[in-house]
Amino acid sequence: MSEKGLIFDIQGFSVHDGPGTRTLVFLGGCPLNCEWCANPEGQPAQPSLLFVPVRCLAAKEGCSKCREQCPSHAIHIAESTALPELNRDICRTCQSLSCIFACRSGALRISGRYYTKSELLQVLDRDKRFWGDGGVTFGGGEPMMQGKFLLEVLKECRSRGIHTAIETCGHASEELFLSIMEYVDFAFVDIKHMDSGAHRTKTGMGNEVILNNLRAFSRQAAGNTRLILRTPIIPQYNDSYGNAAATADFMKENQFYEINLLPFHRLGASKWEQLGRIYPYRDQTNMNAESLYGLQQYYLDEGIACYVDSDILYG
Repeated sequence: MSEKGLIFDIQGFSVHDGPGTRTLVFLGGCPLNCEWCANPEGQPAQPSLLFVPVRCLAAKEGCSKCREQCPSHAIHIAESTALPELNRDICRTCQSLSCIFACRSGALRISGRYYTKSELLQVLDRDKRFWGDGGVTFGGGEPMMQGKFLLEVLKECRSRGIHTAIETCGHASEELFLSIMEYVDFAFVDIKHMDSGAHRTKTGMGNEVILNNLRAFSRQAAGNTRLILRTPIIPQYNDSYGNAAATADFMKENQFYEINLLPFHRLGASKWEQLGRIYPYRDQTNMNAESLYGLQQYYLDEGIACYVDSDILYG
């Protein structure tokens, strides 16, 4: 039986996730729990319920349709705000979706649905007329969490001549990581921090599996895959020159000579709130690209091509 994949978003006309214009497919589920995650709805390996208070009609019109239709009594109207409050523990196991169907304003919605390989390929066939020299990029969440489904799709893309890219944290079994990379033309692989303890502190996992997969990829020299390491720069966490030095040493030891530094941003903050979660970086200001030019120069001096934000040479 063909695998199904949990996909929580598909974006067309993406120009920052690989060469050319691309379709970006967000696969659900992630082994990490990064505190700055911009796509927290993609962390669970199941669809997520989002609540957007500004759309809700409860306070404006006294609507309580979601509460009335909830079969598990997981919703009540808070006296302090006159807005619905959800028991997320109950909601996570609910199969009804009655509250969503009852919501007239779209304040409640589900992020994520299951696609067959054929359904996803229909989307790609629809979009490919707009790609030019582009293709499809698989991100997440962590796309390798759904390895069987991803491999099926990648193999079909290869047979159809579709250029493939992946954005991955690299935390997967070595066998799966190498199998997937065999069918990927372009890859961004994240290194959040070179110190495993520090990596675990902010992501919930050490970095040993990730680094070992990168070493294995380097030894195998997998196909013609172009691989760029990537680090989301988080203030007072991994923005030190000491961490950059450790990263550069690892890269040179394993013949990686490209890295992309991403300045911290708060673009995912509203989604944390919609999930009923507290965003740990809610008080942190956005970084600009200029603030990373010092780190960029360090890598350049080490003989490593370093791209800041979306300023990447794909040619």
